[in-house]
Amino acid sequence: STPAKLTEAERKTALTYFSENKWRICADRDAIYREFTFDDFVNAWGFMSKVAIKAEKMDHHPEWFNVYNRVNITLSTHDCGGLSMNDVRLATFIDENV
Repeated sequence: STPAKLTEAERKTALTYFSENKWRICADRDAIYREFTFDDFVNAWGFMSKVAIKAEKMDHHPEWFNVYNRVNITLSTHDCGGLSMNDVRLATFIDENV
């Protein structure tokens, strides 16, 4: 089934979590964004590999950009046109694996 957009109550809780964990709300769409910096390319790639495996299992894939030791991630659920619990779950996993 198609994931649902966050309810107002879920959104309030999620936005608190996001702000406490360095995620920013995108100004131009219902999405979150965070930048990560690692010691080097290998550590950045290792982080991306962990996230990729989780994302594939969830069938929920991030938009991301990598240059050397930096990884920029945007999360949104395209199927519902905004933030869903899938984004909350994946953001939480990402934060636990930095």
